[in-house]
Amino acid sequence: MRKFNIRKVLDGLTAVSSVASASSAAQQQQAGNRETEIQETLQSEHFQLCKTVRHGFPYQPSALAFDPVQKILAIGTQTGALRLFGRPGVECYCQHDSGAAVIQLQFLINEGALVSALADDTLHLWNLRQKRPAILHSLKFNRERITFCHLPFQSKWLYVGTERGNIHIVNVESFTLSGYVIMWNKAIELSSKSHPGPIVHISDNPMDEGKLLIGFESGTVVLWDLKSKKADYRYTHDEAIHSVAWHHEGKQFICSHSDGTLTIWNVKSPTKPFQTITPHGKQLKDGKKPEPCKPILKVEYKTTRAGEPFIILSGGLSYDTVGRRPCLTVMHGKSTAVLEMDYSIVDFLTLCETPYPNDFQEPYAVVVLLEKDLVLIDLAQNGYPIFENPYPLTIHESPVTCCEYFADCPVDLIPALYSVGARQKRQGYSKKEWPISGGNWGLITQSYPEIIITGHADGSIKFWDASAITLQVLYKLKTAKVFEKSRNKDDRPNTDIVDEDPYAIQIISWCPESRMLCIAGVSAHVIIYRFSKQEVTTEVIPMLEVRLLYEINDVESPDGEQVPPLPTPGTGSNPQSIVPQSHPSTSSSSSDGLRDNVPCLKVKNSPLKQSPGYQTELVIQLVWVSGEPPQQITSLAVNSAYGLVVFGNCNGIAMVDYLQKTVLLNLGTIELYGSNDPYRREPRSPRKTRQPSGAGLCDINEGAVVPEDRCKSPTSDVKDNSFSRSRSSSVTSIDKETREAISALHFCETFTRKADTSPSPSLWVGTTLGTVLVIVLNLPPGGEQRLLQPVIVSPSGTILRLKGAILRMAFLDTTGSLVPPAHEPWREHNVPEDKDEKDKSKKRRPVSVSPSSSQEISENQYAVICSEKQAKVISLPSQNCIYKQNITETSFVLRGDIVSLSNSICLACFCANGHIMTFSLPSLRPLLDVYYLPLTNMRIARTFCFTNNGQALYLVSPTEIQRLTYSQETCENLQEMLGELFTPVETPEAPNRGFFKGLFGGGAQSLDREELFGESASGKASRSLAQHIPGPGGIEGVKGAASGVVGELARARLALDERGQKLGELEEKTAAMLYSADSFSKHAHEMMLKYKDKKWYQF
Repeated sequence: MRKFNIRKVLDGLTAVSSVASASSAAQQQQAGNRETEIQETLQSEHFQLCKTVRHGFPYQPSALAFDPVQKILAIGTQTGALRLFGRPGVECYCQHDSGAAVIQLQFLINEGALVSALADDTLHLWNLRQKRPAILHSLKFNRERITFCHLPFQSKWLYVGTERGNIHIVNVESFTLSGYVIMWNKAIELSSKSHPGPIVHISDNPMDEGKLLIGFESGTVVLWDLKSKKADYRYTHDEAIHSVAWHHEGKQFICSHSDGTLTIWNVKSPTKPFQTITPHGKQLKDGKKPEPCKPILKVEYKTTRAGEPFIILSGGLSYDTVGRRPCLTVMHGKSTAVLEMDYSIVDFLTLCETPYPNDFQEPYAVVVLLEKDLVLIDLAQNGYPIFENPYPLTIHESPVTCCEYFADCPVDLIPALYSVGARQKRQGYSKKEWPISGGNWGLITQSYPEIIITGHADGSIKFWDASAITLQVLYKLKTAKVFEKSRNKDDRPNTDIVDEDPYAIQIISWCPESRMLCIAGVSAHVIIYRFSKQEVTTEVIPMLEVRLLYEINDVESPDGEQVPPLPTPGTGSNPQSIVPQSHPSTSSSSSDGLRDNVPCLKVKNSPLKQSPGYQTELVIQLVWVSGEPPQQITSLAVNSAYGLVVFGNCNGIAMVDYLQKTVLLNLGTIELYGSNDPYRREPRSPRKTRQPSGAGLCDINEGAVVPEDRCKSPTSDVKDNSFSRSRSSSVTSIDKETREAISALHFCETFTRKADTSPSPSLWVGTTLGTVLVIVLNLPPGGEQRLLQPVIVSPSGTILRLKGAILRMAFLDTTGSLVPPAHEPWREHNVPEDKDEKDKSKKRRPVSVSPSSSQEISENQYAVICSEKQAKVISLPSQNCIYKQNITETSFVLRGDIVSLSNSICLACFCANGHIMTFSLPSLRPLLDVYYLPLTNMRIARTFCFTNNGQALYLVSPTEIQRLTYSQETCENLQEMLGELFTPVETPEAPNRGFFKGLFGGGAQSLDREELFGESASGKASRSLAQHIPGPGGIEGVKGAASGVVGELARARLALDERGQKLGELEEKTAAMLYSADSFSKHAHEMMLKYKDKKWYQF
């Protein structure tokens, strides 16, 4: 676990006397008396930063292993990550420090340990007997490259094959090399003139541990006698070998080859294969050889008591199957099933009832690791159905383009989303329980509901239950279904402004209390959704088209009129807005042939069946203006109490009444200022010294190609691992690069002018040039009147200024508590109300859960405003800046959130320089400043978010979500919340061979490997060959979770470990643990010496 350097900040200090720089002494005095009333409870001791859990599919997987007794699955990746999976809800993430690719994983079966082999030629021993696994030992090979490893069941000697064709032997208890080496030139025939190639396979004969089967890449297989140190048999084939597998009786083995063939060999007949099979080859007449096929990359040979053996393989398809998907082939008796996969196969394993290689294997499932998925196939049912995967591995089903995180949601939300999501589940899965069932859940110490919402490139939105460090998909919404789909690329409308993924989600605005959802998409479209448990059919999808312009003097508006600064009260829309339409507009062109008044996407004009869940309330689209495409939306807000949605881009701002389906406001950003514009801007000569930072959506896929003009990322070029400052607003000309975009929107009931005596509904607008403007909302009464009378929108004249683009705004009441935006409680909209009018208006009344809702005239509020550079707290209605904090001088804030923690609130910020910071409210005292993560790509910037109770997350790779906490309390409870990977389980009994087989031979031959490989017999290995590195492994793993020559000893030790585990977490118990491990090690050795020469019937 990474240790963070936390710079604690003296609580009494404000940042470099920031108050003094913020306001004059007179203002301080005026506000000071009031400030002393607010007792701030948060101190720096309440904060600590640590990673909690990682969810999602392991990015770029490269290796797979399974412990058949513990029932734990391990996956290694190309970036050195290790993911361990037990029963649903038990997951663990570890990381090799080197970041080298994992090439192979080997469990020490039922020992609570795992060996990983990496591409940098290191071996690592992981202790899984602790909640956060740690490395106990590492071994770095200096002269040879590791290609294959094999650890026999219940053995402590690991065989390591190399690129040079040699085999070295490692003691996994001490992680030291034995002096016993099998050299390639001794293994192959002396007459052979060429090198046999790297080792691709090692395994011992299931019936005789003294015989080792060695596969060389060139096609040579050798059966090596470990005792006599010479080859018993050599099997040569002219095709390269990819893998080898034994029949459990040890009399036959099977090889898979590069020409798509399988060869089955009898151990005692090395001259030619007993049988050659081409599973996918076309059988030609006249006994000719079938045509060669693609290589069979892996084969497994599994026997059953009751019937034919299973031969399972990946690859081997014929070369003429162009475009065919990757396949897994299951051959059972005379039947051959070809199972198509969605992605290429990385590896597969057959899950069997027994861990013993010399018993009937009884396979029951195949786990297939794909490039972007994990599939489990049920071998016991006809048709080989797949198991329903209970892990949250579908985050990346379509690339994630944005996400939001909500902790402490209303308790009825998760059941409501689950009930509508349950109807979306696919059918046809295996009826059996998920077979990866190891480990135990941690204690649930967090009781509040948490929801993560992910927006995707295909326009889908997923809601996830993220409570108590787990993740489970609840419901999926497809936003693209309201639009006409183009059948092929040629059929696509020429109004598209993005080349790919025209439905990609850019911004999500959600009100958990009212369940209203609003999304902004990449094609300059906004959709408002209502939640309903009833299915409805919408005959005509309600839609509006909005024409957002950036023009003042030299550009004429379409009807030749000068645009008024704000709409006249009561008109509902101004000359720029298109009249609300109930059908999609037809393509129209202006006189000079330029595209005009057309949206980018076409809304369906046929009835739309809407399932229970989120249902379309209104579609709003920005249209082309005189040949210029609409600009992407940079901010969005919805308010259920007011019935309003507002959005902005680099051209301006639009507000829509979604109840009346009318455009209320449609203004260029400059027009918002009226005559108060501090820049005195002319339309075509913007100030080039100040560059705004409205972020356009860029697909945050790795390697995604984005057309330069159409979708510029906020970081077109990344230098020195930090953002460059030229963050464009997805526009085409230099003129628009420096436009002032709308970057933050916040509805609130507050004081809008200095002279106000009571709070009123308002919209606060933040821009990329650091300006905050306030718009007053005059709402009609509730009930029927709300639908009949217009909402009146007027400017307040209030303008506030900060350095850098505005990111977030919030409001505190006179006690320092957060004033949430008003909201309407959720009600079922599709059921007609039969109650009286009074009830109806009661339900419609806006709700505010803060003491501020019953304010007296004398009470005040505080506006908290966070920009890319600084934060300010402004007293209302006086508009005095009472606190100011310069967050960063050299970098800029990417995400700022005002969040609740420990019954108080704070401002949490994530900076582009990798720092995570928190500040108290309202005084903005620094409480935490930790260097956490350098910003290396756009994906992190686009997805990082904080939420209540000290939780945060970001997309760490295209397929995985990393969650972290900045709460001291959660860090302390984390150990309890994490699941246990290792649980004490009895090792199954070894197969009973019968009395006579044991007496007269013919059964499994055991081997005293200690006698062969120990230092006394084989001497010491060359020191320069490999270097031992002791690991930082936890105290619980002292002296090796990896010991145990005999299963019984391992279990006795396990019991000892389990009793000592809780103590082992405390540092002062280290000595006691060392002592107990030492004494047990001696005891184990004595037991082993006592029983080593006895046969099974002598015990």
